[in-house]
Amino acid sequence: MRGERFLAIDIGAESGRGIVGTVEGGRIRIEEVHRFPNRPIWLFGHLHWNVFDLYSGVVEAISKAASGDGLRGIGIDTWAVDYVLLGPGNVLLGPPYHYRDSRTAGIMERAFATMPAEEIYAETGIQFLPFNTLYQLIAETRAVPSRLELARSLLMMGEYIAFLLTGEQAAEFTNATTTQLVNPRSRTWADRLFETFGLPRRLMPAVVEPGTVLGRLHADLAERTGAGPVDVILPAVHDTGSAVAAVPAGGHDWCYLSSGTWSLLGIEVDEPVITPAAFAFGLTNEGGVRGTFRLLKNVMGLWLLQECRRTWASMGNDMSYPELARLAAAAEPFRTVIDPDDRRFLSPGDMPEKIRSYARETGQPEPASPGEMVRCILESLALKYRYVVEGIERATGRSIRAVHVVGGGSQNRLLNQFTADATGRVVLAGPAEATAAGNVLVQAMAKGLFADLADARAAVRRSFALEEYVPGDRSSWDEAYGRLVERLRG
Repeated sequence: MRGERFLAIDIGAESGRGIVGTVEGGRIRIEEVHRFPNRPIWLFGHLHWNVFDLYSGVVEAISKAASGDGLRGIGIDTWAVDYVLLGPGNVLLGPPYHYRDSRTAGIMERAFATMPAEEIYAETGIQFLPFNTLYQLIAETRAVPSRLELARSLLMMGEYIAFLLTGEQAAEFTNATTTQLVNPRSRTWADRLFETFGLPRRLMPAVVEPGTVLGRLHADLAERTGAGPVDVILPAVHDTGSAVAAVPAGGHDWCYLSSGTWSLLGIEVDEPVITPAAFAFGLTNEGGVRGTFRLLKNVMGLWLLQECRRTWASMGNDMSYPELARLAAAAEPFRTVIDPDDRRFLSPGDMPEKIRSYARETGQPEPASPGEMVRCILESLALKYRYVVEGIERATGRSIRAVHVVGGGSQNRLLNQFTADATGRVVLAGPAEATAAGNVLVQAMAKGLFADLADARAAVRRSFALEEYVPGDRSSWDEAYGRLVERLRG
């Protein structure tokens, strides 16, 4: 029997990919058919996404995927929080801002003067990050209020590209929750926040569940790409939502670590956890697939390494990730411990110098060589993972015995071993293509090929091999962890 083919378009911070997932015999196999760069652009001192360049890559991916057998569906997932504003006639009102742009500096703290943080959290259950859509929109009202007045609708990035494919507008639940403008209990927009901050509620489209068929591929695109009138399905449009849908786990004694540019570490729950303990620890309740929620915390992730590598390459020292891992493995351990989530690390720039400045300010040796720098980053990430795992356990009373690492970072064997050593828990790594696999699985569930999320995850276990990492000696890790905790509490 011929398998059912779905196209997952996964757009991340560095690149977008078109991946065909074929579901057959209770298994899934994936094949990359197209990869295209994601190059943000600077315009008049602000950082933006080049959305039409991304759209061009998406169309090419559809064309290449359609050259085989027919497609049952097309789904797009992207990063969270960023949006476009559409004016009369659905014309784009300027290039969308990048979440790392500086326009939101200080906005979150000012917002708390209008509505206390505790009340915002009670309404949304979302972790406070300066680039959340709520604060981007408040920044918009201060900087260019005429854009909001002229706008007719707001779409998140993934839903905007889906709109360009279909002409239909919606807000998919997992992506909408990341805005800090959704009430997770009512599963729709939090009207009180729009009223309090003077934001135009009229811009927001209807919130729909992951797996919703948005519409058919526009007739012009159907002909030009050769795909025909295929359904465009909203998966978990937030890429972490798709990645978590493909975590090959069962039971309740595990956590996930979606490892890439960002590290998203958390557990899956049936109801949002909006408690004083969750607020105090900064946990976020993002929407999940099939009525679940992802209780998690954002950690800066491999962005630190990516920016170091970019800086070194600009200086003529272009090293591969495997080469950097070898240098890190040979470097002195626990020489310098940083908090990966220090605010200075958020924006682009000379990351090696930012890390050295952190070391100077905290009285630690400055990482000098690339090996020392990468070791510092990977050890610090692993230690921060331990901090988050223990915080989730305290906030929920749940015991976590295994860490499932998915996404591109699951291929970093040194970081995987560090994570096992630092947390004292078994690490199970894979699949690396969890986001694309989860995207496909949600589409396949929409078409009735899997009964539920457990059935879909069983297909992942049958389809992908996992690597296991067992904790080693932890005495040195415990000492370094104490240093990190002391700085976090200081």
